[in-house]
Amino acid sequence: MAKAATTIRATRDNPVNNKRIASDGVLVETAPDASRLALRATKRGATNFQKSLSVTLPRKIGTSESKAGVTAMCLGQDEWLIVDMKKPDDSMVPKSESKEISATDVSHRNVAFTVSGTNAADCLNAGCPRDLSLAAFPKGSAARTVIGKTEVVIHRPANDTFSVECWRSFAPYLFAFLKDAARDAAL
Repeated sequence: MAKAATTIRATRDNPVNNKRIASDGVLVETAPDASRLALRATKRGATNFQKSLSVTLPRKIGTSESKAGVTAMCLGQDEWLIVDMKKPDDSMVPKSESKEISATDVSHRNVAFTVSGTNAADCLNAGCPRDLSLAAFPKGSAARTVIGKTEVVIHRPANDTFSVECWRSFAPYLFAFLKDAARDAAL
């Protein structure tokens, strides 16, 4: 008789845990742990999957929807990044084997920074080619881009606040980059 498989849960090790930079008009800090799901889905698959969420999946690329601690960001025609701040240790991966969705838990892969303040956009634009001004990247916007040499997903939940998601292995580099950029943005 075959032995039942056991589930092993990886421990999240945040290389920049509890880091904080305060400069004139900019605050950069590590965001709390969260569950993160990379979702690819057909229209019907997305409609069915969102029934399990507290938030509607936005359909327009570059937009987001947030409700009750859950944020869904539309990054492509059939692609979303979903972040659940309420359940940092629970996977949102659906138990179904539908061919209409592909859902991958990326909670252990990503970490996030919160960049806020009146000079937050200037801080990020020190290394990001995307125009992050309020006119070009309004509240609720989300996009995959780069900062320095790091691929990131930037979300703007408020006029003067950004969430910056990156792969955990790039977090020390990105934090050092943002530290210098925050100092420069204050000048």
